[in-house]
Amino acid sequence: MKKKIFSVKVASFEDVKLATQWAEEEGWNPGLHDAKLYYQVDTSGFFMGYLDDEPIASISVVKYDEGFGFLGFYIVKPEYRGQGYGYQLWRQALTHLDGCNIGLDGVVDQQDNYKNSGFKLAHRNIRFVRKGGVIESTEQANADNIKPLSSLEFNDVETYCAAFFPAFRNAFLKDWIKQDNSLALGYVENGSLQGMGVIRQCASGYKIGPLFADSADIARALYLTLSGHLSENDDIFLDVPQVNNEAVKLAEQFAMTQCFETARMYTRTEPDIQLQRTFGITSFEIG
Repeated sequence: MKKKIFSVKVASFEDVKLATQWAEEEGWNPGLHDAKLYYQVDTSGFFMGYLDDEPIASISVVKYDEGFGFLGFYIVKPEYRGQGYGYQLWRQALTHLDGCNIGLDGVVDQQDNYKNSGFKLAHRNIRFVRKGGVIESTEQANADNIKPLSSLEFNDVETYCAAFFPAFRNAFLKDWIKQDNSLALGYVENGSLQGMGVIRQCASGYKIGPLFADSADIARALYLTLSGHLSENDDIFLDVPQVNNEAVKLAEQFAMTQCFETARMYTRTEPDIQLQRTFGITSFEIG
């Protein structure tokens, strides 16, 4: 029997959609439009491993600028695991991020392997879930201060978000806050944006991310208003940096329970971003 040949190629959009399907099968619960939104960030930053003509492994190495990139979608089809294909894909794809500080959110049982590849643990992220979306009346949520992000100047939104990510990604942000099957809100007081949140439909339920706020009370108001747009049967997911105690408390306040966790790791120094004002992470796949 002829030996099959393994090769690595820059992924097409169809490949990225396939990788997103694999992520759903892994239980990572991607958003309905994640493939398109992620792919647009760096169309050269997604790779697929093929065995002859069969796609069997994926990885994303999104390059935001010359100094920072983010790794995700590292998946090998179950029947091909443990045969070295993933590592070959990893080595080739990472050349796309030569010279960058690289971040990732890795599953905990792979943390030692990431350490062996030069990644250092920064903190844990915890995914919380609440079964059923409606919590209480949004009349308690400072509704007069909460505005659709679409009604605000985008410059104000991008300026506010700059504190929460180590690289410029305003094109992604603009698309993220206006995607279909979503709601994007800001908290405005005295003419100043002091918090923002997006909730989007996912393979299962809805996910809030990001949820940025200058205080726990503002985060709570945004959470209540975002979740108030769902039915009582919709599940809500929220990805929280464990180092933000107030964010963990907020999730627990609304009877959310832990269902998954990741290790946020970087190859270099941890970026100076506002984790204490991060109540919900935008994405485990691209940061």
